[in-house]
Amino acid sequence: MKRNGVKMLAFCHHAALFAPDIGNQANIEAVRLFPKHLRAYCAVNPNYPEIVKKDMRTFASYPDVYIGFKFLADYHECPLMDGRYKPAWEYADTKKLLVLLHTWGGSHYDGPEQIEKAAREYSGAKILLGHSCHGEWDKAIELAKTFPNIHLELCAVMDERGILERFVEKLGSKRIVFGTDFPWFNHHYYIGAIINAGLCDEALHDVFHRNAEKLLGVLF
Repeated sequence: MKRNGVKMLAFCHHAALFAPDIGNQANIEAVRLFPKHLRAYCAVNPNYPEIVKKDMRTFASYPDVYIGFKFLADYHECPLMDGRYKPAWEYADTKKLLVLLHTWGGSHYDGPEQIEKAAREYSGAKILLGHSCHGEWDKAIELAKTFPNIHLELCAVMDERGILERFVEKLGSKRIVFGTDFPWFNHHYYIGAIINAGLCDEALHDVFHRNAEKLLGVLF
């Protein structure tokens, strides 16, 4: 992170997403090891509702750790509007928290149709479209145009040339947030790909840091 000039990394630990016996404890321990540089999304795995209930009860106990929630609907095979997500959606809606969604074009779990229902129902939540509905790029743009609480996020987007340029041309640069899908994509690769997209300096500043700083508020 230091070599790449990354001031803060917002993440969700893989163990929190895929190992319910470890769960969000992995997030808590990681952030507290590097409190100046890390913040976590609280993972919500709807297949373990008792763990979700526990995490919801204790969420407010970790203001130094959590910035919002992470839903991985495709992998957990549970649509975004399934009732098992409802406690987290309602909490994020009330507290105006970030909700980072894994989103993918054509998905019945977290594709554009599910996202539209969530954005309409939970207009107070700040919804980040991780992967920006990968493959259904124009649907992602339309969602962001329609719902002011939706922001496009770039993890895995830069594997296709011209998509960031299309986002900026049709949506502007104020609703696009830098992301890499680290460790699957290297920071160097991603920073270089964005710099070489041909955006103006103002748009680059928006994408690289300004938009994230606005969403994270007091942390900056």
